[in-house]
Amino acid sequence: MMKDVEKTEKLNRISIKTTPPGPLAKKIIEDDQKYLVTSTKSLPIVAERGDGVFIQDVDGNVYLDLSTGISVTNLGHLNPHVTEAVEKQLHRLWHFAGTDFYYKEQVDAAKAIAGVAPGKFGKKVFFTNSGTESNEAAIKVVKAHTKKQQFIGFIGGFHGRSQGSLSFTASRSIHHKGFFPSMPGVEHVPFPNPYRNPFGIDGYENPDELENRVMDFIEKFVIRTYLPKENLAGFLVEPIQGEGGYIVPPKNFHKKLMKLADENDAVVIMDEVQTGMGRTGKFFASEHFGVEPQVISLAKAIANGIPMGAVVVKDTLDFPEAGLHSNTFGGNLLASAAAVAVVETIKSEKLLDNAAKQGAYFKKRLLELQDKYEKIGDVRGIGLMLALDFVKDRKTREPDTKFRDRLEMESLKNGIILLSTGLSAIRLIPALNITADQIDMAVDALDKSIEASF
Repeated sequence: MMKDVEKTEKLNRISIKTTPPGPLAKKIIEDDQKYLVTSTKSLPIVAERGDGVFIQDVDGNVYLDLSTGISVTNLGHLNPHVTEAVEKQLHRLWHFAGTDFYYKEQVDAAKAIAGVAPGKFGKKVFFTNSGTESNEAAIKVVKAHTKKQQFIGFIGGFHGRSQGSLSFTASRSIHHKGFFPSMPGVEHVPFPNPYRNPFGIDGYENPDELENRVMDFIEKFVIRTYLPKENLAGFLVEPIQGEGGYIVPPKNFHKKLMKLADENDAVVIMDEVQTGMGRTGKFFASEHFGVEPQVISLAKAIANGIPMGAVVVKDTLDFPEAGLHSNTFGGNLLASAAAVAVVETIKSEKLLDNAAKQGAYFKKRLLELQDKYEKIGDVRGIGLMLALDFVKDRKTREPDTKFRDRLEMESLKNGIILLSTGLSAIRLIPALNITADQIDMAVDALDKSIEASF
């Protein structure tokens, strides 16, 4: 009975009662390793419940969550508005195959998402169950529309692990180990990474030069020499690279890429799986770059933790006939109800404004840590999509992966949940409704964790 009472108590502060993983966590981790297929688990935290920006584990430790389930619970854990919407739908209907039949909830979700997507043109939505499935669908949309088969992706990009999207993923070689061949017809080019790029350019000081080098490479060394524009269906790109290290390209890059695509009768697929739904202080990160993509892939935060993905396409890119693509669970009623609540809550609670305001404050506090620790080579990001990059030497910018990994583990002891990204970066992606006081709490714990990682 006491345990039930404890579950109703508000979580509002960090509290580490036993060094993680505690005894209950260790037993569950042991069973997990026995019964579940090996995937990507890295941190020994076993969650029991969530409340806003906090997570409690099975041993009673309370953490400030700076991971949001990989940028999924953007509205915080157990957001009351999303919870209410899902509970109402739970007592009406769960599933009715929205790709074969009809229900209003899926239409409402499509209207809500299309209504906030960039672009002054008609839009249609196809619902999926995950980010990789959204990208698979987007690839088929572009192939069907252009009647062309080849694509260009970017080094450092991550678009999923299923065979089609895997052909674009280029953030870590382990993703491809043992799985060749994936979908043929995808070529990779450098992404304009201001901090580390193959051209040796400091993209913070010379953004135009970096953009132009990448565009020249695409035009002069790819399209001109071996990928004719008659074969080029499109590009798949993240507005800000996620798993590649939270890389923010120079501000005009996406405009130049869209222009190049138009000149070659190709389509840009903008992968907003990790960047979408308010993460950067706008509904979509592509808005920061002044572009209106004809195809946008989504997932993660779209339903605040209820599994869901989507592809938003310009209406003229709709599949030309029925049967070219479908699925079973896309647009599930519970997920559709959650998605509508997510959009409404972001608007009503002015979470875009809060993400921009608190993101700027968080970045300021992180820059203070950079002044304190030579190990921090770069602080980057937009809104509440932020990263610290750890280096062996600031001049050479050589990544210090081992230090980053120690920090990721050390952070649990100080009550914060962090996620790594790229070669040597830690991402900081709290809920969009985080407060300045909670950011201060997080930075204090992060400071202690860095100090203990040397």
